[in-house]
Amino acid sequence: MRFPREILNEIKWRKDMDLSRCQVTFVHRGAPNDVLSIRGDEITELGRSFFRVGQTSIPYHRIQQIIYDEQIVYSA
Repeated sequence: MRFPREILNEIKWRKDMDLSRCQVTFVHRGAPNDVLSIRGDEITELGRSFFRVGQTSIPYHRIQQIIYDEQIVYSA
Protein backbone atom coordinates (compact mmCIF):
# COMPACT_ATOMS: atom_id res chain seq x y z
CA MET A 1 0.00 0.00 0.00
CA ARG A 2 1.28 3.45 -0.88
CA PHE A 3 0.92 6.31 1.54
CA PRO A 4 -0.53 9.76 0.68
CA ARG A 5 2.83 11.51 1.19
CA GLU A 6 4.53 9.22 -1.35
CA ILE A 7 1.76 9.74 -3.90
CA LEU A 8 1.74 13.54 -3.55
CA ASN A 9 5.53 13.72 -3.80
CA GLU A 10 5.49 11.58 -6.94
CA ILE A 11 2.86 13.82 -8.52
CA LYS A 12 4.85 16.92 -7.59
CA TRP A 13 8.24 15.75 -8.89
CA ARG A 14 7.44 13.66 -11.98
CA LYS A 15 7.88 15.69 -15.14
CA ASP A 16 4.75 14.23 -16.74
CA MET A 17 2.51 14.98 -13.74
CA ASP A 18 1.23 18.20 -12.16
CA LEU A 19 -0.29 18.91 -8.73
CA SER A 20 -2.81 21.26 -10.31
CA ARG A 21 -4.51 18.19 -11.88
CA CYS A 22 -4.98 16.66 -8.45
CA GLN A 23 -7.81 16.90 -5.89
CA VAL A 24 -7.14 16.07 -2.23
CA THR A 25 -9.99 15.34 0.19
CA PHE A 26 -9.23 15.28 3.91
CA VAL A 27 -10.79 15.50 7.36
CA HIS A 28 -11.01 19.15 8.37
CA ARG A 29 -12.84 19.83 11.61
CA GLY A 30 -15.31 22.67 11.27
CA ALA A 31 -15.87 22.22 7.54
CA PRO A 32 -19.27 20.92 6.38
CA ASN A 33 -19.39 17.21 7.35
CA ASP A 34 -15.81 17.68 8.67
CA VAL A 35 -14.45 17.09 5.14
CA LEU A 36 -12.68 19.52 2.80
CA SER A 37 -11.46 19.10 -0.79
CA ILE A 38 -8.73 21.23 -2.34
CA ARG A 39 -6.89 21.38 -5.64
CA GLY A 40 -3.33 20.13 -5.49
CA ASP A 41 -1.94 23.52 -6.50
CA GLU A 42 -3.30 24.92 -3.21
CA ILE A 43 -0.70 22.85 -1.34
CA THR A 44 2.18 25.14 -0.45
CA GLU A 45 4.47 22.56 1.17
CA LEU A 46 4.86 18.79 1.42
CA GLY A 47 6.59 18.21 4.74
CA ARG A 48 7.64 15.05 6.52
CA SER A 49 4.48 14.56 8.63
CA PHE A 50 2.23 17.34 7.40
CA PHE A 51 1.29 19.08 4.20
CA ARG A 52 0.59 22.79 4.27
CA VAL A 53 -2.30 24.72 2.74
CA GLY A 54 -1.57 28.40 3.22
CA GLN A 55 -0.53 28.68 6.86
CA THR A 56 -2.44 25.55 7.96
CA SER A 57 -0.55 22.29 8.57
CA ILE A 58 -2.57 19.12 7.96
CA PRO A 59 -1.31 15.66 8.94
CA TYR A 60 -1.16 13.19 6.06
CA HIS A 61 -3.21 10.64 8.03
CA ARG A 62 -6.27 12.90 7.59
CA ILE A 63 -6.25 12.44 3.81
CA GLN A 64 -9.29 10.44 2.74
CA GLN A 65 -8.84 10.50 -1.03
CA ILE A 66 -6.52 11.70 -3.78
CA ILE A 67 -7.86 12.03 -7.31
CA TYR A 68 -5.57 12.67 -10.28
CA ASP A 69 -7.12 13.42 -13.68
CA GLU A 70 -10.50 12.22 -12.39
CA GLN A 71 -9.03 8.85 -11.35
CA ILE A 72 -8.78 7.79 -7.69
CA VAL A 73 -5.12 7.14 -6.89
CA TYR A 74 -5.57 6.88 -3.11
CA SER A 75 -8.52 6.07 -0.89
CA ALA A 76 -8.37 5.51 2.87
